[in-house]
Amino acid sequence: MNAKTREQVSGMQTAGQAVRRAFDAMVAQTRPGVTTAELDAVGARVLAEQGAVSAPQMYYNFPGATCISVNHEAAHGIPGERVLRDGDMINIDVSANVHGFVADMGQSFVIGQGAPEQQRICASVREAVHNAIRKVRSGRSLNVIGRAVQAVADREGYQIVRNLGSHGVGDSIHEEPSYTPYDNPDEQRKLKRGMVLTIEPFFSTGTEWVEEEDDGWTLSVPPGQLVAQYEHTLIVTDRGALVVTQ
Repeated sequence: MNAKTREQVSGMQTAGQAVRRAFDAMVAQTRPGVTTAELDAVGARVLAEQGAVSAPQMYYNFPGATCISVNHEAAHGIPGERVLRDGDMINIDVSANVHGFVADMGQSFVIGQGAPEQQRICASVREAVHNAIRKVRSGRSLNVIGRAVQAVADREGYQIVRNLGSHGVGDSIHEEPSYTPYDNPDEQRKLKRGMVLTIEPFFSTGTEWVEEEDDGWTLSVPPGQLVAQYEHTLIVTDRGALVVTQ
C-alpha cells in the first residue's frame, strides 16, 4: 500500500490498533497451564469485537486466528492443545484486515523467568527493530533497515534467518517490497513516502534457515536452538516512520 491520503493513514492506524489490542490481550493471558488454543481464542474474540478479520484465515485459510510458535518454532505455529510451561519461549503474531486495511505485528518473549540467553535474544531482536525504525525516512535505501538489524545481530552473535522476510502490507497481508532485513549491499530499492511495510527480523542462535514441519505450516529451527522475532507495521514519511502497531 501507498498510504498518502488522510483516510489511508487513519485506516492503517485503526488496523494497527486493532491488532495491538488483540496482541496485548493474548499476552495478558499467557501463563503456565494455558493452551495455545485458549490464547488464540482470546485474540479471535478481541479482533471480532473491533470488526477485524484474521488475515491468516482470510488470505491463507490458516487453521487459527493468530500464529503462536513455541521454543524452536519460529513462525506460523498452529494454535492447539499444547500446554504452555514456565520457561517456554513463545512468539505471538497477529495480523488482521479492518475495513480493507491490513496491519501485522509479532513478538517473542519468555514465559516466567526463563534462561538468560532466552531473555537476551528477545531483547536483542527488539532492539534491532527499534534501531531500524529510527533509520526509516523517505528517499533512503531500503537497506538502512538491513544494516541496522545486522549491526545488532553481529554485535550479539546471532544469525539472521534468511528465508523468513519482512514485507509490504496494507491492501493485503503480503505485498512488495518483500525483503530480508540483513545488510545487503546489492539492495537498490528506496523507501518512498507512503510506503507501508513491516520490519520483522528473526534472530537465531545457530542457523540462517528455517524448515517446514510436517503440519505444513510451522517453520522451525533445529531443536535445541533459540529463535526470536519482533515485528511492527509502519508508514514511511518524509520525517521518519509512523508506527501504527505501537
